[in-house]
Amino acid sequence: MIALPSSLLSRSWALAALLALTGCATLPGGTASTTPEAGSAESAAAASTYPATASKVRRSTDPVIPTGPLQALQAVPPDAALTLPAVAPLMAPADLWERMRAGFAMNSLDGTAFAPLVEDRTQWYASRPEYLQRMTERASKYLFHIVEEVERRGLPMELALLPFVESAFNPQAVSPVKAAGMWQFMPATGQSFDLKQNAFRDDRRDVLASTRAALDYLEQLHERFGDWHLALAAYNWGQGNVGRAITRNERAGKPVAYTDLSMPTETRYYVPKLLALKNIVAQPARHNATLPHIGNHPFFDSVPIERDIDVARIAELANVSEADFRLLNPSFNRPVIMAAGTPMVLLPWDNAALFEKNLAAHEGPLASWTAWTVPRQMSPAEAAALHDMSEAELRQVNGIPPRMNVRAGSTLLVPRQGKLDRDVPEHVADTAQVLLAPDSRRVSVKVRPGDTLSAIARKHRVTVAQLREWNRLPANGVIRAGQTLVLHTPARAAAAPATPAARPPASRPAAATTTARTASTAASKTRP
Repeated sequence: MIALPSSLLSRSWALAALLALTGCATLPGGTASTTPEAGSAESAAAASTYPATASKVRRSTDPVIPTGPLQALQAVPPDAALTLPAVAPLMAPADLWERMRAGFAMNSLDGTAFAPLVEDRTQWYASRPEYLQRMTERASKYLFHIVEEVERRGLPMELALLPFVESAFNPQAVSPVKAAGMWQFMPATGQSFDLKQNAFRDDRRDVLASTRAALDYLEQLHERFGDWHLALAAYNWGQGNVGRAITRNERAGKPVAYTDLSMPTETRYYVPKLLALKNIVAQPARHNATLPHIGNHPFFDSVPIERDIDVARIAELANVSEADFRLLNPSFNRPVIMAAGTPMVLLPWDNAALFEKNLAAHEGPLASWTAWTVPRQMSPAEAAALHDMSEAELRQVNGIPPRMNVRAGSTLLVPRQGKLDRDVPEHVADTAQVLLAPDSRRVSVKVRPGDTLSAIARKHRVTVAQLREWNRLPANGVIRAGQTLVLHTPARAAAAPATPAARPPASRPAAATTTARTASTAASKTRP
């Protein structure tokens, strides 16, 4: 072994310490750590790796032995003073807003004709502090998950603000054109992204599923148009409309940026709204806005379920209210959760562990309801009588409106008892529908000389198309005098059968009648 002079040995360890310290200021891949400006593309990349970097800081007491020629070590003067570079601090963001600011990366509309729209919307939001407060408080339950997903995919953090624009972060929001959930998916678009919509749940409202689908869709749109402003316009207006607007500009020799397209007013304001919210989150003090504190940690945890279970039972075992449970699980629209179709539920972080503990210790039935397939068209009163429940309860728990019958093949929730004491199979849990038909009576009408289909339809308040369907008439078919037509007219209220009195099941105390029970309270009572 070569013995080094003491002065050289001391310089060796000094340089070793220097190398170790500077190594802490280096990000994976060997690039020097810098602090990117908020809103830059570099900041988005840094934000996406930030949590992983912070959790993988090298901690070792082993000495770092420098390598290389001894001449390099001897070049350090023995009495030279060492100046250590600043070490980049690896500190977690103070709250979720700070974490989001580090990931803003979308181009602004400054210097374009749309800049006044951004300023207008910024002032609009800032001048409504109560509205802003309600939105952000509602968002506090879901925003951490969305931020995590946006970071994981390496997307601009502005996308996490999109539910503010779409629904004010209300997962139960429904638009006039039937778009639903915080991300406002139309029924057909939701189906194309595997968001199931059936009698028991609507995944367009599901926090996890709808966020996954929305980010998938936005990535798909960005890949097609190559620009986030155009991708957002397509999310709002439809990718076909944006594509045609671009084609029109190309044919006219015009530019095809978002700011150059002819769009509906709603779409013109869509991106400015998002950038206005970004401005407020980026600099709340500048806009006299106060954002409620949202911790940089999960609000909820996912908990697996293996058996069908009443919503009321989950709330009881988790020590949460049913209202709070539905805020985190807004896709469920019935009093029972089908394990075959929904293998997990969301609960507040601390309550999730309590639920699992109480569920493991629970004895007795978990679900009061199961699914029954209607064998033929029947009235709700008839279906209710088959299952010892009132018509009012059957209508309420299954969402059947007045003056409607249920068609064959419908799937209804009924009490678990007798042969129907079982969990719902997967194919039913995923495809169940309540199929409705108007409560009507069959009428025979003899055609008189001079009668026409339109005149008969108008007289009996039906449509010509219905007359043709009921009588299997071809589109160009004519009717003749003396011919008998069949039609179905709405039954009069006076002719509707009286609702039979609810008869309590033999296994249930007589006091627990079903007539006074709502869907939510019904779910809280277990049935043998």
